[in-house]
Amino acid sequence: MGEMKRVRHNYLAIGVAAVACFLFEAAWYTIFLQAWLDGIGRTMAELQAIGVNPGLQYATALLCAALLATTISGVVQLTGEQTALRGMKVSAFLWLGCVLTTWATEYVFEERTYKLFAINLGFWLIGMVLMGAIVGGWKKKA
Repeated sequence: MGEMKRVRHNYLAIGVAAVACFLFEAAWYTIFLQAWLDGIGRTMAELQAIGVNPGLQYATALLCAALLATTISGVVQLTGEQTALRGMKVSAFLWLGCVLTTWATEYVFEERTYKLFAINLGFWLIGMVLMGAIVGGWKKKA
């Protein structure tokens, strides 16, 4: 029987990948803010009036990015050589099989616009590929 592969997470790389994705998310949604607001049918004033704690929102986004970077790191290591290019390919494949499919199902039943779909899914594709490049290319020292 084949030897079981061992996953050795590089938590510094995961942290950097999560922060990079988080910062990219901030830039992405700043650029597409008005189109995103139109797509969700809200104004910025309405969102601010809801009273959700922005700290909680940002912490959730950062934590979820870290969990996703950890997952990408594990899948890259378990499925082959750990390189930046493989990290990017694995991330794109995970995006295709997990993110695109689940969001497409939600969007078709919620009757949301293709524009909003493209904004949200575009962010996740690029964000995941960015994280994949970082965790794939930054190997943990033995």
